[in-house]
Amino acid sequence: MAPPSSFSFSAPDGTELAYRVRGEGSPLVALPGGPTDSAYLGDLGGLSRYRRLIMPDLRGTGGSATPRDPASYRCDRMVADVEALRAHLGLDRMDLLAHCAGANLVVLYASCHPERVERLTLVAPSVAAVGLTISGELRLETVRARAAEPWFPAAYAALEAITQGRATAASWEAITPFSYGRWDETARAHQAAADERSNPEVMAAYGAEGAYDPPATRAALARLTAPVRLLAGEVDPGAPPATVAAYAALFPEAELVIQPGAGHFPWLDDPDRFVVSVCPQEFNPADAFNASPFSGD
Repeated sequence: MAPPSSFSFSAPDGTELAYRVRGEGSPLVALPGGPTDSAYLGDLGGLSRYRRLIMPDLRGTGGSATPRDPASYRCDRMVADVEALRAHLGLDRMDLLAHCAGANLVVLYASCHPERVERLTLVAPSVAAVGLTISGELRLETVRARAAEPWFPAAYAALEAITQGRATAASWEAITPFSYGRWDETARAHQAAADERSNPEVMAAYGAEGAYDPPATRAALARLTAPVRLLAGEVDPGAPPATVAAYAALFPEAELVIQPGAGHFPWLDDPDRFVVSVCPQEFNPADAFNASPFSGD
């Protein structure tokens, strides 16, 4: 896999922001979760073979500069960064993909600039911006299919402690395997790299008070005319399929994809299926799997 090319642009407040470019084809702007830099996205399971991936580092992370005003880390204020990136790229409309907490940013952007959204794809989305809730029981139910895994008893006990308000730092560490469809060396290395890149200041400020107005956002999304696709990992307690289905229902028309056996990073668990699910227009899904990736089977 060829290394990405790195570029930068200026946000409206003068902060210099970095982004990576991989691949060829029509541009797809991919926003990371975290909030963090975009390195962990890699090439999204080989998606760069078909699309030109444009992956920004959120302010204060990766190659992007630290802003003068820490309050500008708040999610709603980063909407201006996304719009500045669009203008910098010279795109009239953007095909947007967002993972996890990046979904909060991208739906706020779509609410403010619906005319600039060509297509929207939300992968294992956080639900904070739209005010959905995920019960502890739903999280536990989602992971029970993995009971045969050798690490499951300790991880499940830790997840129970978290859902019951008894969490410790060890509890959060113990549930890490649930984020991956396979808790193997690739997953361990991916998680270790993510831990090294985390910026607690950015994470704390991203969802600070005032960042979200769920009723207003839901009303705006109900009017969004751009095509929308949401992808959930079948065994992901962070964004359970049932919750992602409820998220999909907030749009006038949205496609829901449930990736079998996948966790919170579905492009690592089954790269080929992920690529087909995200960009079905590039493929004949029946030829790839003898089944539609939209079936949820």
